[in-house]
Amino acid sequence: MLRISQPAPPFSNIPAYKKNTDGFTKISLSDYTGKWLVFFFYPRDFTFICPTELKGFSTHRSEFTALNAEILAASTDSEWSHKNWFERDLPDVDYPILADNTHAISEAYDVYNPTDGLAERGTFIIDPTGLVRYALVSSGSVGRSVSETIRVLKALQSGELCPVEWNTGEKTLGKA
Repeated sequence: MLRISQPAPPFSNIPAYKKNTDGFTKISLSDYTGKWLVFFFYPRDFTFICPTELKGFSTHRSEFTALNAEILAASTDSEWSHKNWFERDLPDVDYPILADNTHAISEAYDVYNPTDGLAERGTFIIDPTGLVRYALVSSGSVGRSVSETIRVLKALQSGELCPVEWNTGEKTLGKA
């Protein structure tokens, strides 16, 4: 079971689609050591809500980069499905998209839905040492908030106790 403040479930040499390469690459969790990682799962390629989220994360990519954070997405679709969909419908998305064909990663992150054979909408923030610092899983019918993900990332990076609706520059409650 995935737990906050525990090591993120590792994965190695997973096929992924990534723009600006030959289209395919292999990704390991260890590739992100030393950086914050926003790792999110989405249910399926060629759907309705998923492209709005994928584009949303892409639109805010420079904000994540400024926070020493990388973005990584995953679904249970194949890297070939990712390539077809992203090149056709999402040409501006340039972060890697894992192909979790075996469902092992979705299962390890507790987002796999065996009834449908897909990953639920899960968002995880992993710190530079590989610890899970934030986890949110929501219904497939509701898109996530990229702005909230950025807010939480900033709060985690502050090292402070941050009250409800806290934003950068606002008063904290002291050291965590």
